[in-house]
Amino acid sequence: MFGSGLSNQTGAAVGALAFPVLGPLGVVAVRQYVAALVLLAVGRPRLRSFTWRQWWPVLLLGAVFGTMNLSLYSAVDRIGLGLAVTLEFLGPLTIALAASRRRLDAGCAVLAAAGVVVLMRPRPSADYSGMALGLVAACCWASYILLNRLVGQRLPGAQGAAAAATVSALAFLPPGIAVALRHPPTAGAVLCAVTAGLLSSAVPYLADLLTLRHVPAQTFGLFMSVNPVLAAVVGRVVLDQHLGGAEWAAVGAVVVANAASIATTRT
Repeated sequence: MFGSGLSNQTGAAVGALAFPVLGPLGVVAVRQYVAALVLLAVGRPRLRSFTWRQWWPVLLLGAVFGTMNLSLYSAVDRIGLGLAVTLEFLGPLTIALAASRRRLDAGCAVLAAAGVVVLMRPRPSADYSGMALGLVAACCWASYILLNRLVGQRLPGAQGAAAAATVSALAFLPPGIAVALRHPPTAGAVLCAVTAGLLSSAVPYLADLLTLRHVPAQTFGLFMSVNPVLAAVVGRVVLDQHLGGAEWAAVGAVVVANAASIATTRT
């Protein structure tokens, strides 16, 4: 679980190193290509046998997958990895809290909201466009979770995920080509983008697949809470992005809210 989280955040940080050459759009395009190749090899979807009832959630999932990564990487470019991932993490946290009627979960929601208020407080250095992109990524992640459930019910194994990744990769072909023509990529930038795809898509997917065979889903969800902290640490080490005391407190509030909600949920 730790390796999966660290790989995911390190991949995002390595991808950010290619932003000066490829920009977030170019990096995300390469990441989508890599994700599609990996998932196609694992899922082996029988695309010709899909019905419309199976295709429409797959198409939506592909659109959400691409939008989620593009909005997240664009947010990373503007506000840094730690804050972008913290805002994105509000998506699964909202899903976890939405159906609950417990007072504890209401308190967790208030704690997470307080963290967001701290992050988005008015100050000269605030980049509200970057924060808005982080919130778009959060909405996409929430939608991604719901659509994944639906796709999983209608298609066996990883066929749905593989088909959705392929749809997303095809959608990113034209903008990817346009970026390459306007800004010819260097070998180093392409290597960073491919590495981002492998570390943020291939490694976490396979690691999570193996982990969930041995670890209860509740424990897995609880450990996911550490991702904003990992993102902040990796951003500091790889990208030299520093968080102030208030930002660390906001990250901590979101992490504690998610951890408290999952840890006290009865299975």
